[in-house]
Amino acid sequence: MFKTIRDAFKIKEIRNALIFAFFILIVVRLGSLIPTPGVDVSKLNNFFANNLGDGANSLLNSFTGGSFQKMSIFALSVTPYITSSIIIQLLTIAIPALEEMQKDGNEGRKKITAITRIVSVALAIIEGTGLAVGFGRSGLLYEYNFLSVAVIVITLTAGSTFIMWLGERITEKGVGNGVSIILLINIVSRMPSDFVNLYNMFVKGKSTVNMIFASIIIIGVVIITTVLTILLNDAERKIPISYAQKVQGRKSVGGQTSHIPLKVNTGNVMPIIFASTLMSIPSIVTNLFNINVKNQVVAKIFEGLNTNYWFRPGYPWAYIGLVLYILLVIFFAYFYTSISFNPMEIANNLKKQGGFVPGIRPGKSTQDYLNRILNYIVIMGAIGLIIVAIIPIFFNGRFSADVSFGGTSLIIICGVIIETIKQIESKMIVRNYSGFLNN
Repeated sequence: MFKTIRDAFKIKEIRNALIFAFFILIVVRLGSLIPTPGVDVSKLNNFFANNLGDGANSLLNSFTGGSFQKMSIFALSVTPYITSSIIIQLLTIAIPALEEMQKDGNEGRKKITAITRIVSVALAIIEGTGLAVGFGRSGLLYEYNFLSVAVIVITLTAGSTFIMWLGERITEKGVGNGVSIILLINIVSRMPSDFVNLYNMFVKGKSTVNMIFASIIIIGVVIITTVLTILLNDAERKIPISYAQKVQGRKSVGGQTSHIPLKVNTGNVMPIIFASTLMSIPSIVTNLFNINVKNQVVAKIFEGLNTNYWFRPGYPWAYIGLVLYILLVIFFAYFYTSISFNPMEIANNLKKQGGFVPGIRPGKSTQDYLNRILNYIVIMGAIGLIIVAIIPIFFNGRFSADVSFGGTSLIIICGVIIETIKQIESKMIVRNYSGFLNN
């Protein structure tokens, strides 16, 4: 990876693109330090000290690089755009017009992007309004009136839209997916403070033996989780494809062999995000609107949905939430795969092109074969996702090792880095850079 980046800096076009992206990321991080007007920072810090660990609050703070906790002008960051992209992708199944746009080449993709932007701005307004009203009712604003709420909503919406625009500029320069890179730098920016917290909690002031033992455990967990994440991102099942040889005029065409790469982790991090968000909605609503849950049964249900209570001694009912989480991840893994990969369409395209899976009849038999393979690798990918996601949750619950990055964040980090490096390498290949060919 480092050699690829070093070689990329020798090419002026790629070097300029990387430098451009670097300065944009500096702007993103500087913006995360500018507070939103009208918010009482001291009261906000106390509020988040008591509530930030709840489910999606912690995840959202990680995705925004701490901007959400500071309630800066970039507090929403790229989250409205990511949510908008997911919504539009899901709607392409239900709305034929969107499905046609998606299949309509470059022009269709431009229209989809424009719709995604509009929905992203609408979501930013909704989320900004919810935060402003919720904070106002919780006494976190200097003044709770229409003007102060309007200023906060406009500021957060403008900040989110500006972040989206910056991400698109990075994408245009060809470094990678700009929104994903901004999300990556936000997550990574939180890691140094997390490791400092781990050091203060488990290493500092302990005996030499305990210090060494704790350090080995922390480093080992990080390395193992990272390696599992990389393996999960790269794992794929290759379906061999052969093409029938045909005679066209005096030439023979076809007869080649190829393969269909089916990623084991077909849904990437989406099943984890969907499941975490669903389970965190009750907690977010109660914290945001300062709702006091007095019923003991309901309170225990809320604790069960909160990842902080999983694996914690003395909270056996929290395992119900863990089981629900696992089931949701598996469900969304199958659901997301069903909308992103269509075996019937693949089988039909292969049949039209004269391609077939060796030993499998074209058409319906090929479709059934792909479905069987897909069902197998999806469950394997879902199990891998669950393992990667639960490792940090286990240490958080058992040892109170509270960190902002977890399995979800590591999957995003590894996925974005791998895809960005691949895009840089492909640009280098296009330019016939000989140094890369020797790798």
